Amino acid sequence: MTESIRTIFWALSFIIIFISFGCSKTSDARKYAFLPVIGGSGGEFKEVYSIAGRNGEFFISDGEAGKIFRILKSGEVKEFSSGLDTPSGIAFLPDGRLIAAETGRNRIVAITADGITEPIAGNSEPGFLDGEALQAQFRAPTDVAVAGSKIFVSDTYNDAIRVIESGKVKTLAGHERGFKDGQANEARFDTPLGIATFGDGNLLVADFGNRRLRLIEDGQIVSTLAGNGGYESVDGSLISASFSAPTDVAVSDDGVIFVSDAGSLRIIGKRVFSFVETLKNINGENLLQRASGLALAKNGDLLVADRENRIALSLSSVRPLSAGNVPSDISADQFRSLQPGRWPFDPPESPRDIAGTLGEIRGEITGADNEAWFHNALDIAGGYGETARFVRNEKVLDPAAAANFGTLREMLRMPTLGYVHIRLGRFADGRAFDDKRFLFSRDSSGKIIDVRIPRGTSFAAGDAIGTLNEMNHVHLIAGRPGNVMNGLEALDLPGRRDTIPPVIEKVQIFTANGKEIETDKLPLRINRSERLKIVVTAFDKMDGNHEKRRLGVYELGYSLSRADNNDDTGELITIRFDRIPPHNAINLVYDIGSRSGATGPTLFRYIVTNLALSGEYREDYLNLATLQPGQYLLKVSVADFDKNRTIRKIPIEVTGN
Repeated sequence: MTESIRTIFWALSFIIIFISFGCSKTSDARKYAFLPVIGGSGGEFKEVYSIAGRNGEFFISDGEAGKIFRILKSGEVKEFSSGLDTPSGIAFLPDGRLIAAETGRNRIVAITADGITEPIAGNSEPGFLDGEALQAQFRAPTDVAVAGSKIFVSDTYNDAIRVIESGKVKTLAGHERGFKDGQANEARFDTPLGIATFGDGNLLVADFGNRRLRLIEDGQIVSTLAGNGGYESVDGSLISASFSAPTDVAVSDDGVIFVSDAGSLRIIGKRVFSFVETLKNINGENLLQRASGLALAKNGDLLVADRENRIALSLSSVRPLSAGNVPSDISADQFRSLQPGRWPFDPPESPRDIAGTLGEIRGEITGADNEAWFHNALDIAGGYGETARFVRNEKVLDPAAAANFGTLREMLRMPTLGYVHIRLGRFADGRAFDDKRFLFSRDSSGKIIDVRIPRGTSFAAGDAIGTLNEMNHVHLIAGRPGNVMNGLEALDLPGRRDTIPPVIEKVQIFTANGKEIETDKLPLRINRSERLKIVVTAFDKMDGNHEKRRLGVYELGYSLSRADNNDDTGELITIRFDRIPPHNAINLVYDIGSRSGATGPTLFRYIVTNLALSGEYREDYLNLATLQPGQYLLKVSVADFDKNRTIRKIPIEVTGN
């Protein structure tokens, strides 16, 4: 058996190279339908990490709540077990007990039918030690798989796969971080997450850090089944395909492999030849935000735990499509009230310079091949090397919460807050904090080359995150991924004040075909057949900011009224930055010439006639066709978050029949 699975899969992969492109890597992709949400659409869960099914019921691990929930056949959600510290992967033992990786306590537990927790392995101290099960040590294990009397464990931050059998723990493969195939005791993994039994005595591993799907055969040989280590999700043959963030793996009875890969699901084994391809919903819709756990139901449906959306779904290739409901997130006001406010530096109540706000352009709009995006956070300025601190109590839930080590974008993603531009756990000179919550990797000379913070690690408001890098500010993201809010509204920053109205530098009016209307002579004479685009060049200032600081505004709008009776005929507010707009709206909000970055001038040119409000994003114009000829007054409105408003008035004479 040792060579058979690997040989078959790789042989088919090589064969495919010589097949004509009639067997395209993207054609005939197996399409699945999202069925009604199994649980979570009512906001029952704080996190949905893993899922398991048994006898028509479903079980959900909620790492943030420290609970496991049971979803009855009727759909009713019941609490099954509580008091756990960041439960992650779950599976069933042959005797019917539910087994869980209790990540925050570095151990494996079993839960009886009446919800009683029993330790199986691990002494709760983080470490690496084989031997008697209850004396053994793990380091934040995240998944479990069962095969007969064996319990396999993904010992994530020891970069090892362990096995529990006959009351003892031993290392099956790995232990040193890296990438290496070969004999199991010499193989290397990087942050292994999901595992699944495969065939007779084999194990599949979602090797997250190496972005590959690994195979352990007979507990002796480790090989790469699929993935070339690339950073993007690319379909193709086993040797050419790539994964971006493989988190879990499941295998059907007929050998079809499913992989959760960030916001997508990948599948291997539905073709004559072995391909990695992305599952597509029947109508092309993808409801997933961050798939974490996978399981197969007895009827063949794929069960999916969506960690960020906090829902569990069932996918089927044979049942008709039904709409799923994603639970609504909390409001900014609710978010603000959850915990006391503080600044990300000490002293916690001392106001700091706001250096950037949500929705500002970054990069430049050039008209073609734009390298521009929306700024998604609140930038709070500090000094180079200054210690940055957590603004709220939170627990790490993302198994790869720390990212971009050694770059200016080094960051830590907590469940509801993101901290960017920080040397995590390190001083300005590169020395490590004396804080065991930060796991550092070092090269042969002892130099730090990476940092990980295990799932289940808790931090309190005021704890040190690290020190500011050359960007000299904390880029503070408020809200969960997919629901990023304006930090000015969502965070309580003691003593922050803004009494300064925004500045309107220029108002430009263009016809729909792009011709600019000269505004040096008032009133403007415009034929009623025209549709107008209004562009406002504006910026905001805030109390305490540097005189040259230019911030983006919070909302914009316009109205057109008869000059004699002030009868408004248009909606005032058209653009508001209470939430981060989708990336493809950048050209709807900002006109050509808009730019902002670490260097060079800052220019915000807002297209105020377009709509970017309440989740609706579309191009629009001021249409004069419905107006009678006469004298009108155009009012352009620009406001900051604190409701300081500036209005520019332009008289217009509408002409024509």
